[in-house]
Amino acid sequence: MLNALRRNSGKAKVTAALHAALNAQARQPAFFLACGVADTVDGRFDLVALHAWMVLSRLKAAGRNDLAESLIDALFAAFDTALRELGTGDMGMGPRMKKLGSALNGRVLAYEQAADEAAFTDAVLRNVYRGEPGHEAAARALARYARAARERLEHGDLAAGDIDFPPVPVAWD
Repeated sequence: MLNALRRNSGKAKVTAALHAALNAQARQPAFFLACGVADTVDGRFDLVALHAWMVLSRLKAAGRNDLAESLIDALFAAFDTALRELGTGDMGMGPRMKKLGSALNGRVLAYEQAADEAAFTDAVLRNVYRGEPGHEAAARALARYARAARERLEHGDLAAGDIDFPPVPVAWD
């Protein structure tokens, strides 16, 4: 029994570290200032979803579905807290959480199914920039960043809570 509690405590610490690192990176001011991501609830959600995809796909590839599930739980607990802080009452929580779950799953699926750089850039443009014209170059830079970050995560020890994201792009072609 105590060993099970210790394992869960260790997993909780790793999950908390992964969640904190993911959120810290998704909130880097350069995403909003240099990359032109909207500094809104939706823009912040989109960046969290992009970074969650990077980490979740790496955890699943490493066979750490337990940590991936734990991280998803942590993400949704944070979404719940954020919605409540924004004034959502108990009656509105169910539908809003369902909508967030659908949105996160849709974005993760879009990123996973992107077969090449062009398709991935299109997924970023559609999801992060809501398909708005004029953001194509920023979407390409953000897509390159995400691909580089995902590759970099392959060399880290996510099971120990270690995440090493690359710098946020501040200039692009």
